Amino acid sequence: MRVYLGSDHAGFELKVHLANHLAKQGYDVVDVGPHSYDPDDDYPTFCLHTGDRVVADETGLGVVIGGSGNGEQIAANKVAGVRAALAWSVETAQLARQHNDANVVAVGARQHTLDEATGIVEAFLSTPFSGNDRHARRINQVAEYERTRQLPDLP
Repeated sequence: MRVYLGSDHAGFELKVHLANHLAKQGYDVVDVGPHSYDPDDDYPTFCLHTGDRVVADETGLGVVIGGSGNGEQIAANKVAGVRAALAWSVETAQLARQHNDANVVAVGARQHTLDEATGIVEAFLSTPFSGNDRHARRINQVAEYERTRQLPDLP
């Protein structure tokens, strides 16, 4: 599986760690950037590019990393077709895949130890979408809004 990694300065160290760790686990890792530490860089560029690559690669998944993961998730979700989830535990990472078929996970490097963050990302990458009809229905509703920008009727 191809995994796209993007971060900002706050997530740079974790991104480098994950790139090496995931490659050793057999993942095809694509480091979207940054490729060197810059304390003044801005996360949107890297998160938008990460999201764009994930959408173009239907079998790939993405990881965006910052200090909290919040801004990174927001930026990635601006790319049509991205379903980015902020995960703060192994369980939330698994649920993001099982229930939401998330294709990007956001992680806050300043919120977790290296081992905790690695476990969250591993859980995300190894958990499949459940395929449950109610979850698929909801994902399709969001995708339809994203495509048309028309709000669904309220019940």
